[in-house]
Amino acid sequence: MNLLIRLLITTILVVVIANFLPGISVDSIKTALIVAVVLALLNTFLKPILVFFTLPVTVITLGLFLLVINAVMILICDYLIDGFEVKSFINALFFSIVLSVCQWILNLFVKD
Repeated sequence: MNLLIRLLITTILVVVIANFLPGISVDSIKTALIVAVVLALLNTFLKPILVFFTLPVTVITLGLFLLVINAVMILICDYLIDGFEVKSFINALFFSIVLSVCQWILNLFVKD
């Protein structure tokens, strides 16, 4: 049940953030739901592999390289999903930062 609530939170955040940030566009709520699911899958399966292979860079940058990995995940979503568009890497970086902070705040209210 918590997974569905978290996906719903992410879906709503994708729509809201896309309306406020320039360079990000989402066609519909259905597309935002697909973005939330694909992001969840990418974060589950691909992100740990990327973090492992970029561990030296992440340690040298004191963890800031994880922001780049998050932006790459957003760009992969852009590539995979029609109806979700990210104009540039900087837009993906800002989108991932805002999405992560908002998810963290809203997920504080969801009990495990």
